[in-house]
Parts: sequence; structure tokens; C-alpha cells
Amino acid sequence: MENLDVMVLRALRDWRLAGRRALLSTVVRTWGSSPRPIGSIMAMAEDGAVVGSVSGGCIEDDLIARYTRAHGDGAMPTGKPAFVKYGVTADEAHRFGLPCGGTLELLLEYDPDPASIETLVAALERGRLMQRTVTLADGSVKLAEASSPAELSVNDVELVNTFGPEYRMLLIGAGQLAEYLATMAQFSGFAVTLCDPRTEYQTSWNVPGVTTTTEMPDDAVVAFKPDRRSCVVALTHDPKLDDLALLEALQSEAFYVGAIGSRRNAEARRDRMIEHFDQTEASLARLRGPIGIYIGSKTPPEIAVSVMAEILAVKNAVQLPREAAVAIAKAAAAAV
Repeated sequence: MENLDVMVLRALRDWRLAGRRALLSTVVRTWGSSPRPIGSIMAMAEDGAVVGSVSGGCIEDDLIARYTRAHGDGAMPTGKPAFVKYGVTADEAHRFGLPCGGTLELLLEYDPDPASIETLVAALERGRLMQRTVTLADGSVKLAEASSPAELSVNDVELVNTFGPEYRMLLIGAGQLAEYLATMAQFSGFAVTLCDPRTEYQTSWNVPGVTTTTEMPDDAVVAFKPDRRSCVVALTHDPKLDDLALLEALQSEAFYVGAIGSRRNAEARRDRMIEHFDQTEASLARLRGPIGIYIGSKTPPEIAVSVMAEILAVKNAVQLPREAAVAIAKAAAAAV
């Protein structure tokens, strides 16, 4: 499954190029609990068609009723962008299905310029990181290539939102676990690349949309060029394939580097790397293993769920239970 933002922008582009009226809605502020994070976008056509979301569904229904002809009485405004706020009172929060105390503010852009959207989509499809600046006084848009991801910012003059590139995953090893993990990663918006030089494993691979390579894993990591939106996961259980690839990944900016295996295997891997590859505990601090959140999983699909959950938790900067325990232990030791 492709990146959600690209899906929204591509639909918006197609509607506008076809001459259809449409709006782009962006979550710009939240207070309390919020169903969708700041920066989330949704496109809506004049007939009520919607791609993307800004809430769990109730706010979308209200936007459709107010700004489209889907129910016969709505009308899409024209002119400069406008802010709209939902969930200001407890009654409104309940009405719109927001969590208790939740409030969110949207910026609505009416009939965005199709040429600008087309340029943005083309850049994202080429893997570019793009900054989109909207001038609130007139809705004009400026696009520029960005050097690093950034949080959405908004003030009285402009809104600045950064899009792309896709999150990427490199899997080492084409076993059954990799098939389940690749499928889950794609549904989570990751572009997936599979590396396995063992031809006997490649012949049984059957996950559409995954890029495959038969390079040696360490060469594949170098070619993959992991960045801050990349993760590298070793699944072969074979040190000859996994170890060098993991060492290359640890030298990159990948937000997640890990390998499958038991605690005993993970400890043996660290010992090998320290003894034979001049690594230290500090240089291996980012290496995750055993990977996955503990859910008592035994089967490949359940293990894939646990691994994907951990990857998403790290991506979303959520402190996992065992990391919290380590932090507490270190704090206690320092206090002695």
C-alpha cells in the first residue's frame, strides 16, 4: 500500500485536473486527545468523495454535509483558506465522536491549484522530501525541496507542511516471516525491499509490490542508503548474511536496526561483533534483538505482528516497556 499522503494528494490532483471542485483539509492544531495527528490531510471532492481522514469519521461526515452537494444542501466556498475548529465544548466533542476533552483545528483550502499539486505529487513519487508553504491571505502555494523532515507549523501568515519521502524497510531473508512482515509494512505505508542471495528462497517469494535483490546483504544495505525514515531487519538467522548487513546499517541514520533470534542468539551476535569486528557496547547500542514486542507469539504471522508493532513504536517515538525498565535501572544505579 502506498504512502497515505501521496494517495490523498494524487486523488486531489486528479479531481482538480478533471475540472472538479475540491478542498484539502489539514489538521493544524490539537488540544487534549485527538484521533489524528497534526499534519494529517484529507481531500474532498464537490460530490462528497473523500480520500484520507482528519478524524475517526464523524468530522468527515460533517464536512461532507457542509461543503459538498452529497446531501443536496451543501456548498463548497471559494476564496482564501479558512480555519474550522471541532470539539470546543464537551457536547461538540461527544457529537463529533472526539475523545473526552479532544479538540482539533483544520485548515481548509478551497480548489487548490492543480498544477502545484501535480508538481508536488511528481516530486514525492521521485522520493523527494518536499516543503509546502500556503499563504493564508490568498491561498497561494510555494513548493521547495526540504533537507530534513519537520513538524507542521502555522501562524497568522502561513502554513508550512513537509511531505515525504516514504518510510522504507529493508528485509534480509526471504522466509515466511518476511512475507508477513512485508505485507504488514506495506499496509503501514512502508516501501519494502527484500534482499536474499539464496536463490532457493527467492523462488518461493510471492508478495506483490516488494522490490527484490540478490546482492549480498551488506552490499544491499549500502545500495539501499538507509536514512532517518528507514529500517533494516535481518531475518535469516545466518551470521554470514546478517552480521555484516547489520554493521553497515548501524553506521547509517536508520531509525530501527534489528535481527530476529532468541536472547541467547542476540547475546552471541553481540559477542561476535565485539570480538571479531571491533565493536563496543556503545557502537551496538542501537542494535535491537531479540526484536518484537512480547505478546507470547510463536507463529510467523504473530511474530510479524510483534515486530511490526515494535518498529511502529520506535518510528512514533513511543518508549517500550523494556526500554523504560532499562532507563529506570540506569537512573537508580546513577543515584546510588
